[in-house]
Amino acid sequence: MNDGHGINSATPADWDKLRKEYHAIEPNNAVTMEAYHKLAEEEQAKDMVNSPSHYTAGNVECIEAIEASMTPEAFRGYCKGNVLKYLWRYEKKGKSLECLAKSLWYLERLKSSYQGQSETR
Repeated sequence: MNDGHGINSATPADWDKLRKEYHAIEPNNAVTMEAYHKLAEEEQAKDMVNSPSHYTAGNVECIEAIEASMTPEAFRGYCKGNVLKYLWRYEKKGKSLECLAKSLWYLERLKSSYQGQSETR
């Protein structure tokens, strides 16, 4: 910025330079705002899939505690059930992409539970 004393000392030229450099979202540009809102929704859905805050207590994620409380076979059944649950309801809940992403998340978790094991079936 102009004199190095923070945001309050920025000139219009400073703001124009930043806008060009960082492609600011213009409030009157409906296309840009629509793209911004879509991106924000996608990011929120991603967080709700990969690490929803309501499933974390301190440094422990709920899924890790569940896995630790079960045998490997029981945990695989838990993951499989959740894959089916999210596939079952993805068209009914109004959050199709989020439900499908959650189903894939559990499928990946199920898949990773077999990593390093030889196939027996």
